[in-house]
Amino acid sequence: MNYFSQYLPLADIFLLALGFAFSQQVVLRAGVFSVATAGFASLGAYCSAILVTTYGWPAPAAIAASLLFGTAAGWCLSLPLARLRGIYQAIATLAFVQVVIAVMLFATSITGGGLGINSIPKSVGTGTLLAAAIITGYVMFAMQRSGIGRAFDAIQQEETVAAVLGVSIRRYHALAFTISGAIAGLFGGLQSLNTYTLTPSSFSFTFVIMVLGYIVVGGRRSAWGPVVGVAFLTLLPELSRGLAEYRPIVTGIVMIAVMIFLPLGLADTFILSLKRRKRQGNLVEGGTHVRSAS
Repeated sequence: MNYFSQYLPLADIFLLALGFAFSQQVVLRAGVFSVATAGFASLGAYCSAILVTTYGWPAPAAIAASLLFGTAAGWCLSLPLARLRGIYQAIATLAFVQVVIAVMLFATSITGGGLGINSIPKSVGTGTLLAAAIITGYVMFAMQRSGIGRAFDAIQQEETVAAVLGVSIRRYHALAFTISGAIAGLFGGLQSLNTYTLTPSSFSFTFVIMVLGYIVVGGRRSAWGPVVGVAFLTLLPELSRGLAEYRPIVTGIVMIAVMIFLPLGLADTFILSLKRRKRQGNLVEGGTHVRSAS
């Protein structure tokens, strides 16, 4: 029992990172170059922490408020940014993150400023995080096979063709922002009630790079992408104690190598190769049947 309990903090890190990776994947899959996940997560985290420590809200109500706050933030951000494309979206969403962090730093009477909020009651454990990750994962896999997922794929592959086919680009971009905000807000709220303390630096530029790294390494098309990316970049350095202190270096090297040799990501490349083998097998089997019949 003690053997497994020593890995519970690592499991918490993995599950929280998985939630943030799902949030990032939604927008990238819809062809939106957004890095706003850090801002949504920060809003959700401070929402939960303030409601619990200042106003005495129960944890479930505070987490629900974080989810709603993140959803509203995602929808509001989509209104001015759904028209932008490419690097302009990236810069605008990065500016949004910086604005959120600046507010957290200077609204000292509410957020605690640079010192953050301390002595937050730990009311979220591994079980709660696991349940949230499973439910979010189920939604992601269901969405992948739904009309929304197909619309996201069409927009990502060729936006002009998707528009000609009747896909509302602005509507689905707004939906992607909203879903991303909801997931990030939820897991931000969970994180704040799991780690005792919360500071603006928790969602700094390093957070942005790590979340992007999960998707670059894992892949953005399949819902397995975030799982593989988070497992590779979070669990391996931690389980290999000798590599843990070199995590930034390892992360950078892995990201560069994947972008060069496996641009689709580990999970997406593997799934694509399985589909190709299945098609080749079907063709060989079909050819055999034709020869037998003749």
